[in-house]
Amino acid sequence: MERLSRYFMNQKDEMLEEYNFSNGVRGRYAQAYKEGVNIVKLDTDVIKFFPDAKTVGVTMSHVKTKLA
Repeated sequence: MERLSRYFMNQKDEMLEEYNFSNGVRGRYAQAYKEGVNIVKLDTDVIKFFPDAKTVGVTMSHVKTKLA
């Protein structure tokens, strides 16, 4: 544990240039996490089939029924 602590203490505490948080919204999902909601990011090729949360929920319910 001591070795690991020394490793992290020696690392630079700087953001890399490729990180871009300029459009970030602080606390955007905080309330959902607090309520215990699962948030899933869909790949872009999947989004065209599941445009909203309701569509995903209905589809997953059908899948669950078929697998049960």
